[in-house]
Amino acid sequence: MRRPILVVLAACLAAGCGVPTEPTPRAIEPSVTIGAYEGPMGPASPGTAVERLYLVRDNQLVAVDRRVNAVPAPERQLEELVSGPTPQERDRGLDSALVGTAFITGVQLRNGTAMVGLSRDNPIRNDEILAFGQIVCTLTARADVVGVRFVQEGRAMEVPRADGALTSEMLTDADYKTLIRL
Repeated sequence: MRRPILVVLAACLAAGCGVPTEPTPRAIEPSVTIGAYEGPMGPASPGTAVERLYLVRDNQLVAVDRRVNAVPAPERQLEELVSGPTPQERDRGLDSALVGTAFITGVQLRNGTAMVGLSRDNPIRNDEILAFGQIVCTLTARADVVGVRFVQEGRAMEVPRADGALTSEMLTDADYKTLIRL
């Protein structure tokens, strides 16, 4: 006798659990007003692109990824490099051999080669390997750059590789791999 009562009770409970059907759709008023938020804003969301710069720590090159809204042009990326590390990067012991210099006159891309113009008043000596390493490694970290050459008034300039040898040939990050901290 108990079994038929349980079946009937279960059927009644199951029938009452669903959403009632209606013959036509009806609008539902939202319980929250949707509109512009006027309260305090949280921190800005990080950018969707990555800008890789090579900074210096303990006489080695260190790759640093910064989140940006869009991949910057090569010239803008070198401006960021010359500006040096952010306060947070400085707190991590990072520095730059390029801070405060104004010897880069421009950058042009030619078939994947970044042609970096140097001013006549180039304050960086040929023995400043880290400075040239920062430039080369930063630019070759870009997808659109396969190598870097340095020029001054249209003629190729000799700059040092990691081993100290001077070259006017195209340079890549491989020329500075012994200086790169992994």
